Parts: sequence; C-alpha cells; structure tokens
Amino acid sequence: MGITNRDSGTRVDEIADRVYRISTPVPPANFPGGFTFNQFLVDDDEPLLFHTGLRRMFPLVKQAIESVLPLARLRHVSFSHFEADECGSLNELLAAAPNAKPLCGNLAAAVSVDDVADRPARTLQDGESLATGRNTVRFFHTPHLPHAWECGYLFEARTQTLFCGDLYTQGGHEHVPLTQADILGPSENALGQFDYFAYAPRSRAHLERLAELRPRTLACMHGSSWQGDGAGLLRALADSLESRRPSP
Repeated sequence: MGITNRDSGTRVDEIADRVYRISTPVPPANFPGGFTFNQFLVDDDEPLLFHTGLRRMFPLVKQAIESVLPLARLRHVSFSHFEADECGSLNELLAAAPNAKPLCGNLAAAVSVDDVADRPARTLQDGESLATGRNTVRFFHTPHLPHAWECGYLFEARTQTLFCGDLYTQGGHEHVPLTQADILGPSENALGQFDYFAYAPRSRAHLERLAELRPRTLACMHGSSWQGDGAGLLRALADSLESRRPSP
C-alpha cells in the first residue's frame, strides 16, 4: 500500500485487518488550511466502500480501490448521509461495479438515494446487521449527528471499526493514516471554524449508543483515523457538544 497517484497524493493504507483508508489531500492553495477526503474499503467476499468521494474524485478513488481489488468486485457502496463528498460518485461506482448497490438506511433511500442512484438501495433498519463474508456491519441511525436527517453510521464487529463520517473532522492536508494521538482537539478547532454540528437534543444518546459498541478504530472521513479507547473518545465528544450547545 502507499501512494496510488503521485499527482494528487492519493494513498491507500490498511488501518484494520483488511480495512483500507483511501485518502486524497487537498492543499491550502485549493482549500483554506488544507483538507483531506477519505474513503474506506472493506476487502471481503462482498467488498464494501464507505464514502465515495466527490464526483470529480472518481478516477482517483477508482485507481486506489484497484490497488487492493478489482473494482468490478465491489458489492456495497455505503455512506453516512447524502452529501457530495459522501456519495458524489455513487453512480460512477455503480456503473463500474455491476453487482454493487447503495447501502444505506431506510430514510436515506426514501428521501434521496432511490431517486438519484441508478440502482435501488439495499436498505438497513436501525440496528440491522449485514454479513459481507467474515465481516459483519451494523447500521445505526443517528439523525443530525452531526447533520442531516438521514445520517447514520456502520460498525464492523470483527475489527471493531466504527465508520464515523464527519464526527472527528480534522483540518489540514498532512495526516498520518492512523494515530493514537488526540483528534478531539483538532476536530474541535474545525468545529469552531465551520460550525457544522446540529446540536440536536439526542446527540448524547446517539453517541452513548455508539460508545457501548467499544470501537477500537474510528474511521474518520477527514483527517487521520484513530485507534484506542473509542468509547471514551465518543463520550468526550458528547461532553464537548453539550458544553457548546447554544442557550435556548
């Protein structure tokens, strides 16, 4: 693994057993302060991709996937919520992988995905699991955490990996693939800059439910992925959000 496109700096790194982080850096000249867009590929009997990347990133993501497995093998294309960096190249992926389907919650399919996608979604109810081979992913509906009514996350049980989308967004474009260092502080800085959390009344309850899974690896969409006491870090995020909640 490593750099798959030298012009863009796109790279692939294994962050858990057969779970690969695809990351494309965007330098400060193109995004204030720099940024990264990450996708996660689970190599299994039925390979799964979490996040597609922006539509214009499709050639880079395709090249990165094919450094691990043939793109035509892809079976599931999942994402946290309906937004360009989450699922912008969904239809390009479906065209290249004839047996793949979108994988999302019932609400996401109803309000967006089944209208936009070229193939109907495989939907999951809150708490429902799907076996992809030796791995099993479970869907958790987390509306407005951090944003979007249909927002939800996948947890892979064997590797204890939580695909946590935007929860720990870190600015900058130079990040190690996997870290045990603090990511809450940098994500708090990003939150202060972009204010992208909804501060919904059930945010703590949703985070506590995710913490009860005791994830070992947090697969973050922007910045480094993280390894350690995931339950503690999720509860720390809940505390931080409560301290930031606007007064009524």
